[in-house]
Amino acid sequence: MKWPNTLTVVRHGESDYNALKELKNQDPLYKEFKSAYNRRKKHPEEARRLAEELIADGRFLLGVGEHDTAMNARGREQAEATGRKLGQLIELPDIVLVSPYDRTHDTLDYIARGWPELKNVKQVEDRRLREQEHGLSGLYNDWRIFNIMHPEQDMLRQAQGPYYYRYPQGENVPDVQDRIQSLTTTISREYREEEVMLVTHHLSILALRANLERLNADEFHELDEREKPINCGVTIYRGDPAQGKNGKLLLDVYNQQLY
Repeated sequence: MKWPNTLTVVRHGESDYNALKELKNQDPLYKEFKSAYNRRKKHPEEARRLAEELIADGRFLLGVGEHDTAMNARGREQAEATGRKLGQLIELPDIVLVSPYDRTHDTLDYIARGWPELKNVKQVEDRRLREQEHGLSGLYNDWRIFNIMHPEQDMLRQAQGPYYYRYPQGENVPDVQDRIQSLTTTISREYREEEVMLVTHHLSILALRANLERLNADEFHELDEREKPINCGVTIYRGDPAQGKNGKLLLDVYNQQLY
C-alpha cells in the first residue's frame, strides 16, 4: 500500500482571531455593519460609513500577521484535553507534520502535554500546511470590510464565487488544494504504511478532504457551510490495502471533538 496506515489531522486550538470573530458577532456596531453590508447594492454609502467607523475604532484589528496570530487560553485547554484522548483513538505517530504558524506549533505542544509520549515523535514543519493566504484583506481581519473598502474586489468575488476568487496577494481555494496535493504526494512517497499526524488549519483540512475524496467546487462549498472544521477537531483516515492497486485512504472520523 502506498498510503499511511493512518493519517490523523488536527485543526489548531482556538486563536485570538477565532475569539475576535465571536466578539464581532455580538457587537452592536458590527451587527449594524453586517446588516448594511447585505444592503450594499442599494445603499453602498451606509456600508462604507460603518466600515470606516470600524476601521477607525480599531477594536477588531489584531495588529499581527496571519502566521503569528496566537492561540488563546481556551485553545490551550482544548489542545491539552484533545491530547489526553487522542492516544485512545490512534497509534503513536511515526511522524508529525505541522504548519509553520504559531498557533499550530502551540497546539502541538499542548497536545503533547496531554499525551506525553508524543514529545518523543519526530516533528517536521511543512509550509504547505499553512492556512489560506488572504493577502490584502488580512489588513482588515474581515473580508466584508475589505470588500466594502475595495468594491471592485467585491464585484469580482461575486462574479467568480468564493471558491475561485483569489484575494489580492493571496490565494483561492484551488491554490490551497494544489499545495495540499503536493503534500499528499510527499506523504505517499515517504510515509507509506506508517502512522502520520498533521496539525493544520481550517481550509487545509477541507482541501485535503476535497483532494482525497474528489470533491468538486459545489461539494467543497457545501462541506464548508455544513461541516466547517472546529478548533482542535480530529479527522482520521485509515489506509485500506484492499482498495485498488495501491490501496486507498478512507475517511473514518471527521471533525470529532475530544475536549
